[in-house]
Amino acid sequence: MSTIAALIVFSAAGAAICVKARAAVPALIFGAFALVLFCTTPLGSGLPGALADVAGWVGDTGAGVAAASAEEG
Repeated sequence: MSTIAALIVFSAAGAAICVKARAAVPALIFGAFALVLFCTTPLGSGLPGALADVAGWVGDTGAGVAAASAEEG
């Protein structure tokens, strides 16, 4: 197992332990650290672009719904 993979696993485990102990802020920090580490790997490098595409699709769909709602009212 590479070093980056071990850091991701330990960060995810730390977040799970913090959630079990009901410590919200440390769990968020561990989770954010694991997400940043994952995005630096070749497997996760496409994640930010995919999230941007989904957010753009949701925004476009919402704009169409809002326009249709404004025309009716």
